[in-house]
Amino acid sequence: MSNESITAPRGFLAAGVACGIKKSGNLDLGLIVCPTGAKAAAVFTTNKVVSAAVQVCKQHVKSGEIQAVVVNSGNANTCTGQKGLDNAIKMCTAVAKEIEAEPGKVLVASTGIIGEQLPVRKITAGIPRAAAKLSASASAGLDFAEAIMTTDTRPKQAVRKLKVSGCEVTIAGTVKGAGMIGPNMATTLSFITTDAAISKPLLGKALKRAVGDSLNKLTVDGHQSTNDTCMILASGLAGNRPITSPCPRYKRLAKALVELCDDLTRQMAHDAEGATRIFKVVVKGAATKADAAKAARAVADYPLVKCAVHGGDPNWGRIICAVGSAGVKLNPDKLSCKLDDITVFKNGAPRKFDVKKASRVVSQKEHRITVDLGAGKASDFCYGCDLSAEYVSINADYHT
Repeated sequence: MSNESITAPRGFLAAGVACGIKKSGNLDLGLIVCPTGAKAAAVFTTNKVVSAAVQVCKQHVKSGEIQAVVVNSGNANTCTGQKGLDNAIKMCTAVAKEIEAEPGKVLVASTGIIGEQLPVRKITAGIPRAAAKLSASASAGLDFAEAIMTTDTRPKQAVRKLKVSGCEVTIAGTVKGAGMIGPNMATTLSFITTDAAISKPLLGKALKRAVGDSLNKLTVDGHQSTNDTCMILASGLAGNRPITSPCPRYKRLAKALVELCDDLTRQMAHDAEGATRIFKVVVKGAATKADAAKAARAVADYPLVKCAVHGGDPNWGRIICAVGSAGVKLNPDKLSCKLDDITVFKNGAPRKFDVKKASRVVSQKEHRITVDLGAGKASDFCYGCDLSAEYVSINADYHT
């Protein structure tokens, strides 16, 4: 069986254990180790309130070499003051001790309930057990993917392979996230590994672009978290000639990274809280890229559109209403809308269409909404999902 986990690239070990943070007894502590050291880059939430883990990780990722990542789920370690910061550092220190590294070369991430202190003794007791289980196997990678989950119903993993300088390069990733997603990665933790040899600045550039074209293009409920982190580690063990300039080899690697992140993003959308189907909103004919992005997100976030999608209802009026209230430049006489390939609204007027056929389109696991604003040549997109009664139930019953 092929390895679809974060241990697929050369040089990475992983583990996942249950240390007692989650009352369910499920896996809640994950570890990634690169014994030879890796170059690292990361992007974080733009929320003004951030977790202790994000604060510590922002400092540590500046290190020239990273040797490990430690993640806990079940507790966000957010709004926890100095004690929270001390506990995040304790996590790094405990890992560093196990792998004989410096604490500053360990990255940290947390996800879960906000406002509660970490059960740090349980975590520091679990870290040696996780270190003892470290392995390059697919099952170890899957354990890590399961250990970072909160309200997710299944682990999310993806792998891409490509040739660089005649060598096979592997990129692998895992992500958690099911609710409070959007804008900008909200409530998502993403971990990507690669064996590509690439400079740290270019690794950061590729990650920023990939996240911008994937994780930042998904909205489940328009809410932004305090803990969002996406990080990439590059071991450099693939044997390719190091990528040190934005050359064609860099562009191929960057493209594969976008595809990997898009795969993970769509997996998240399909597993969004209460979701039964997802849709991609593509906005064309915008005056600016910013207008296109704003309009696409307005449609994907619009509760009435999301409810219509849940009901398999091709209600284009709600889409047009969402666009019209987005505050973007548009030409009402050229405004058009399609559901997959079915034109339902063109040049500012309704079009006759087969309602049953359109309903089947909207009822698919995945469909596309295309809106032309008739105001320019810019375009952008956003992923969204339906809004179900189960979403309300999950968030009404979530522990506070």
